[in-house]
Amino acid sequence: MTTRPAPRTRLPRWAGAGAAVLLVLGAATACSSSAGGAGSGSGSAPGEPSGTVTVFAAASLTESFTTLGERFEKANPGTEVTFSFGGSDSLAAGITSGAPADVFASASPRTMKIVTDAGDASGTPATFVRNQLEIATLPGNPHRVSSLRDLTDPELKVVLCDKGVPCGAAAQTALDASGLELTPVSYEQDVKSALTKVQLKEADAALVYRTDVRAAGDKVEGVDFPEAAEAVNDYPIALLENAPNAEAAEAFIAYVRSGEGRRVLADAGFLAP
Repeated sequence: MTTRPAPRTRLPRWAGAGAAVLLVLGAATACSSSAGGAGSGSGSAPGEPSGTVTVFAAASLTESFTTLGERFEKANPGTEVTFSFGGSDSLAAGITSGAPADVFASASPRTMKIVTDAGDASGTPATFVRNQLEIATLPGNPHRVSSLRDLTDPELKVVLCDKGVPCGAAAQTALDASGLELTPVSYEQDVKSALTKVQLKEADAALVYRTDVRAAGDKVEGVDFPEAAEAVNDYPIALLENAPNAEAAEAFIAYVRSGEGRRVLADAGFLAP
């Protein structure tokens, strides 16, 4: 069975939590209907994971988690993994507002804490990878960006993630560590949106994760900078308290943390926890 991640549920800035919950609920329902519903046996032996697992995951995990979902399904016939990818803060807000999900994988402990403080996580979240920032420029780096300081050039159009999401908070930490101030042309709700601005040539550079630069291939060029070491993000993952399919969710989390999961994540550019 092929994983078809739910269209990136861009949970808005939560102008209305109820509307956002309905948005996610609709996406989850649409995805699960093709699998016969969460918890459906689909002929699986007792004790084996089955049914739909709904995963809320940080946008920077899109490519690697999609791959892991496909491999998990192949290893566990009768399962289907559906995803909602987006900014970790928006996903956390959706969970605490009642959006149905089994697993939350966040791009920072801070956003995971929103969920644990609300009592919506089952057990203690585990850090499964880490991620580091990189400067994304246009292919060929036409503006010859070589450092974080170069981004302060007023002639450059630079994009950052919103300060409320992990990639934006990490960018601010790196800027603070360097003593630099930067006024971007826009703040984006998640890292994929920031990177897209560069890909569409609407910006000259963006501060994003190096995993996203790698996933973009030749559409952008990455530039390392030393201050990134001051802003490495831990990524925690947790089973959710009211998970509709807790057994399969636990199996998926174990798979993410297995040797196979670590290899896929390392190939994507993530750091070991």
